[in-house]
Amino acid sequence: MEIKNNIIKHYLRNALFINGTAYAGKSTMCKLLAEKYDLVHCEENYNSDVIFNVINEEDQPNLSYFNTKKSWEEYLNRTPEVYHKWVKGNDKELFGFEIAEIIRLSQNKKVIVDTNIPINILNEIADYHQIAIMLSNESMAVNKFFDREDEDKKFLLEQINKCPNPREVKENFIAGQVLHHKSDYDMYLNCGCYTIIRDNLDECFIDKAMPKLAKHFKLIE
Repeated sequence: MEIKNNIIKHYLRNALFINGTAYAGKSTMCKLLAEKYDLVHCEENYNSDVIFNVINEEDQPNLSYFNTKKSWEEYLNRTPEVYHKWVKGNDKELFGFEIAEIIRLSQNKKVIVDTNIPINILNEIADYHQIAIMLSNESMAVNKFFDREDEDKKFLLEQINKCPNPREVKENFIAGQVLHHKSDYDMYLNCGCYTIIRDNLDECFIDKAMPKLAKHFKLIE
């Protein structure tokens, strides 16, 4: 079955999307804009309970990886190239779930989405004013990867430290992040979408970026 893009675009008319690289402020901006302008906030991995009940190894091999991997050591020791290919594969398998859920949530109210929907797909199903890209430099996105106080990062560090050679494993994992960031940064920078670049962790960045995004998304005049 194929649903034409103009049909999907119509049903996504109330959806706003922020995509980009890590540490650029995507999650923070989605949260703040949702609070200020009374939007439905779809956080990263917001639909995971449904996704992991539906996926199967044949149709979603990348999303099914955690059900088939031999160990966390195997996960952490994949080459940067294999890791990057897996991440992009996840994005392709996820966007159908995302689009279906966003259509469901957005018919009567505007929705803002912290998304990884591939940018070529977004450009086909949403207008220019519905998409914003937020980018961070490599030193922020990669070097500070494990600085975040979230449970996922803590868990990964624990698994790295359980490996026989934790230093080498961590270096290999970070190399995967570097490759992924470089590829994504260049792609997003040249995608033609409205873009905001963050080059430091100064909190003033958020104060400056918020009205720019609100105006771009047509939440204010």
